[in-house]
Amino acid sequence: MRLVLDEPKDNDEKFEVDGLTYLIDKGLGEQSGTVKVDYVDNGWQAGFVLSSANPLAGGGGCGTSCSC
Repeated sequence: MRLVLDEPKDNDEKFEVDGLTYLIDKGLGEQSGTVKVDYVDNGWQAGFVLSSANPLAGGGGCGTSCSC
């Protein structure tokens, strides 16, 4: 799972939160369950962190969270 800028596609679900629009592939949304997008800055590392309710297999080490 990763965070990218993209245009809507026919197989995307659309969510709007705090004025931001998020798109997620319907199939990935069904597999991942609830997805949380957060920004962390702990002094030595900063960036977006994605975490999903369900671990995703084959995500390149992003089972329950990803740093993008």
